[in-house]
Amino acid sequence: MSEQISLQEKNNKLYLRIITIISVLIPLVVTILFFGLSKSFTKINGLNVSILPHINAFLNASTFACLIFGGLAIKQKNIKVHRIFMMSAFLLSSVFLVSYVIYHNNAESTKFGGEGIIKIIYLFILITHIILATVVVPFVLTAIYFAWTNQIERHKKVVKWTYPIWTYVAFTGVIVYLMISPYYV
Repeated sequence: MSEQISLQEKNNKLYLRIITIISVLIPLVVTILFFGLSKSFTKINGLNVSILPHINAFLNASTFACLIFGGLAIKQKNIKVHRIFMMSAFLLSSVFLVSYVIYHNNAESTKFGGEGIIKIIYLFILITHIILATVVVPFVLTAIYFAWTNQIERHKKVVKWTYPIWTYVAFTGVIVYLMISPYYV
């Protein structure tokens, strides 16, 4: 039994290192691409990306719905349905990330046109969304790893933080879209 625990701990160390590396690389690569240091990487000449913000909002809304339904499923102890919804949320978030990078490397940035208190609210939502979207990556990957390896107690501990952050990120992604969409050219 102790050999099995030791092997599990070795696997945990390896996979948690990989999760850490991925969690650092994703925001680093997105930042590099977003600020145009490598626009040619995802620049697709002649590509009309004007529909992508709408698709991205749909992806965020769908992620949010999957998270809510996944949360309800686990409260009802329906693990199978919970897994389907949570893995769907992960897949939708991953597709969103790719679409987001493609859009921002093929379109000019849209400036929020609101003024006064609405601009302050928009900026607060946007900044917290961006920060928490970066922060949630290692939590999501760790939660998935612990669930996948049937380390349910560890999974539950990580999910206490992951679930509300991820849900906030998905919800505020839709709110940011709704607030800025009137200003798309």
